[in-house]
Amino acid sequence: MRPALLNRVYRIIGSRPFIFFSIIMLFKSYLAWLVIFEDTPFWAPLISEIPFIWAIFCLIEWFSSKRKLTAYLIVNLALTGIFFSVIMYYKYYGVIVTWRALEQVNQVTAVKNSVFSLIDPYFLFIFSDIVVFIYLLINGRRKHGAGYRLLRICNRPNERRGVMTLIFALSVVICVMNILPHTASMNERVQASEMGILNYEAYSLIADEEYELIEKSEISQDAIDELKGVHRPVRAPYQGWAKGKNLIVIQMESLQNFLIGLEVEGQEVTPNLNALVRQGFYFPDFYHMVGQGNTSDAEYVVNTSFYIPPQGAATMRYVDRRLPSLPRLLKVRGYETMTFHTNTVEFWNRTELYAALGWDRYYDDRFFGKEDAVFFGASDDVLYRKTAEELERAHREGKPFYAQVVSMTAHHPFTLPKDKISLDLPDKYSGTFVGDYLQAQHYADEALGRFIADLKARGVWQDSLIVLYGDHVGLPVYSLNNREQELLAELIGHEYGYADMINVPLIMLSDGALYPKRFEGRLGGQVDILPTIAGLMDIPLIGYIHFGQNLLVEQDNLLPQRYYLPSGTLITGKSLFIPGEGYADGTLYPLSGEPGDESVVTEDAFERALRLLQLSHSYVRQLPERSPDEAPQAMLPEPDDEAETEKTAKTEPDDAPPVEDADDAAEHETEGEEAES
Repeated sequence: MRPALLNRVYRIIGSRPFIFFSIIMLFKSYLAWLVIFEDTPFWAPLISEIPFIWAIFCLIEWFSSKRKLTAYLIVNLALTGIFFSVIMYYKYYGVIVTWRALEQVNQVTAVKNSVFSLIDPYFLFIFSDIVVFIYLLINGRRKHGAGYRLLRICNRPNERRGVMTLIFALSVVICVMNILPHTASMNERVQASEMGILNYEAYSLIADEEYELIEKSEISQDAIDELKGVHRPVRAPYQGWAKGKNLIVIQMESLQNFLIGLEVEGQEVTPNLNALVRQGFYFPDFYHMVGQGNTSDAEYVVNTSFYIPPQGAATMRYVDRRLPSLPRLLKVRGYETMTFHTNTVEFWNRTELYAALGWDRYYDDRFFGKEDAVFFGASDDVLYRKTAEELERAHREGKPFYAQVVSMTAHHPFTLPKDKISLDLPDKYSGTFVGDYLQAQHYADEALGRFIADLKARGVWQDSLIVLYGDHVGLPVYSLNNREQELLAELIGHEYGYADMINVPLIMLSDGALYPKRFEGRLGGQVDILPTIAGLMDIPLIGYIHFGQNLLVEQDNLLPQRYYLPSGTLITGKSLFIPGEGYADGTLYPLSGEPGDESVVTEDAFERALRLLQLSHSYVRQLPERSPDEAPQAMLPEPDDEAETEKTAKTEPDDAPPVEDADDAAEHETEGEEAES
């Protein structure tokens, strides 16, 4: 850049930094609003964001006479970082990030592939001015005068303190007027759009205090059942059908229900899961109930039958408590309890979670090693092979066990190594999240098929109750571009929406105990898994507070949702309800995706759902504190494990596990119908 032009730029910036940086921040505000709130009028961020920015700039003008430019640049960088974080977080979770996400900062490097995959090149324009400033300052220093002249001009004492005082006062008043009328809004996205992003961040910081807790004496199973409309029959169908069996719970990474039965160009995407659906109990109307903790939240909800916290991940908010849990229920009945996951146990604070849940032992990356590593750890094939060996050992010892197996390879952003890609997709899927997702889930299904064959060969499958479900959404609505939305609409036959996003499968199987049955219209969520397992295994829940229900007994359900969808969201009947500022301006979405197929959601149901969330949080926060001495055993591989693995490697399975004998299935089905009647 020529010296004369460079000097002119310096003079413009230096003589009017307040105006110059205001224009820059208005542009950045508008970019953030465009991504999050889409059809944004230009004046919206002008009214909502600029007053907050001006209030800070006035403070700079008052108190920074010697390093004014430095102060402007620091504030510019900080606010840019906030806007960029809000954009990136929204593109995955669909929520406006708050300071609570700082708890996840140490995990950013672990999920860097997911973060980079969400970046649209035009998002980076938000940093363009910072690059220019770096150039100007470096170049100015070399010219011995221009850069220092900029600092000198910019650092002149402000002679218009009265004007700055007036601007500051007006800005603060406007910020307060933007915030106060919307503090009661249920929908965080609506709240942020009404307050402004920066005002919302400030408000969340100030208002983020401990929720008012309901007295423990008011929290009872009868009160919960009344809110949910639960009726307990004298003789429950399927009670004790899997009593005394081992329990294997398989949590499938990012598995969504639309994949079940899906074919692309004549190829089944999940042939092994399709076969399992034909063999056991299948619940197609089942929904995830996770929050900020994603996979770890699913582990928490499934093993406790409690809801996630109002803020943050369960692994951060609740692990200081001694949590009632499925591992504890089974342990007192003589079961060994163990959990398997190829990532490090420190990820999502699982060290504390596993202690709070009362697991006997855990297997993490120190046990599985780095063999065939994909993303955060060893592949699903390694997970399943080594897990099968451990389960066979436990089975030989003759003591019943509960094993939780958490798969991971089909993790966002779903970009697998070439040797794990085997689905022949049309070119239109190339380079899309949808195409990568189908490939990742196809591999996960193949690995699952090999695991099933291995368990059968080792004699473990036949003596176990198998429960399999998806942990959380794989394809968030907010992350998809128009092309990807069109591809999904082609695959599922209607526009991909919120209900499709959080719909995950639940499958239950047990040789000689359960028969093929599809529970169509039986609404359920992850909070219902524990009481359903308890029914099948004949484990009484008397005295055990739980917020789920036995899906084999109850026909109706009330499922509060939060985090991926705004607070106050609920599922009941045939509808997903998302509030606006409250119930009155909320929106109904049909679970089927077909317009006109939704059922009415009453204000009473809305209030009951909110009450359930409040009861759950209050109950968990008032549980006894966990003893620091209570911790599961970390399992390490045996020295000769490598050689043993080679000797015990099993042959590959058929394309799908065989369906049980038709006569046996018919006999079991008749028994089940009699029990239900």
